[in-house]
Amino acid sequence: MMAYNIVVYVGSLRKASFSRKMAKALIALAPESLQLEIMDISKLPMYNEDLDESPPEEWVLFRKQLKDCDGILFVTPEYNRTIPGVLKNALDVGSRPYGESSWDGKPAAVVSVSPSAIGAFGANHHLRQALAYLNVPAMAQPEAYVGHANELFDEDGSLTNAATIEFLRDFMRAFADWVATIKG
Repeated sequence: MMAYNIVVYVGSLRKASFSRKMAKALIALAPESLQLEIMDISKLPMYNEDLDESPPEEWVLFRKQLKDCDGILFVTPEYNRTIPGVLKNALDVGSRPYGESSWDGKPAAVVSVSPSAIGAFGANHHLRQALAYLNVPAMAQPEAYVGHANELFDEDGSLTNAATIEFLRDFMRAFADWVATIKG
């Protein structure tokens, strides 16, 4: 059976962030048809159109990585009711130069994570809005707003809540089906 190469972008830079812990849990819960790897976006220089003619090596590698993947999983916290700047920068770097977007047509899924009850709803929907513009077909259902993240992991960073584990396992199965549908 063919495995799809999925890149995972984590919107938090903190090593022990709930988003990073969630990304690792999602990778562990994924079906065998998905091969997932967290890709670091923390070192991408800020997008500046002046650099398009001679882009930084980090941009070149990021764009190639994105073009070579079969799909994308975003795991993000919410900062000020939207996505973190590092994730917005990655969207911008991958979408340029104009007319050469590396995002185009890549199936995606969004998981938002927060210690709050609403599970970073604002960030989830802001990201989906940007993905629609970038022609990234984002899985509509099931939606994943993971609230109370501070109560879901043990001190080793392992997901411990049985209901959340089952929900996320189903989410990853649905994502695998979504990728297979889009990649056809």
